[in-house]
Amino acid sequence: MPSNKSIELRSVSDADLRDQLGETTVSLEKMRFDHTVNGIENPLQLRAVRRDIARIKTEIRRRELEALSPEAIAQRDNIKRRRRKK
Repeated sequence: MPSNKSIELRSVSDADLRDQLGETTVSLEKMRFDHTVNGIENPLQLRAVRRDIARIKTEIRRRELEALSPEAIAQRDNIKRRRRKK
């Protein structure tokens, strides 16, 4: 079952998703630095931000796959099938 955050991300435009990804990534880098230097009050925030980044990236990828043509999907399936045989 998708989380509320994932459901919210589906209604956001592509440009806003990319903006959110950039902002969240910068926020994570800043939090990591602050945690290394001083320590942050709640280190579990790092996990939450990492998961938010993953949700945003997943939604971007889902939209990319939806936009593929049937030929591109067939090609992708062939590649996956060849990889599985090895």
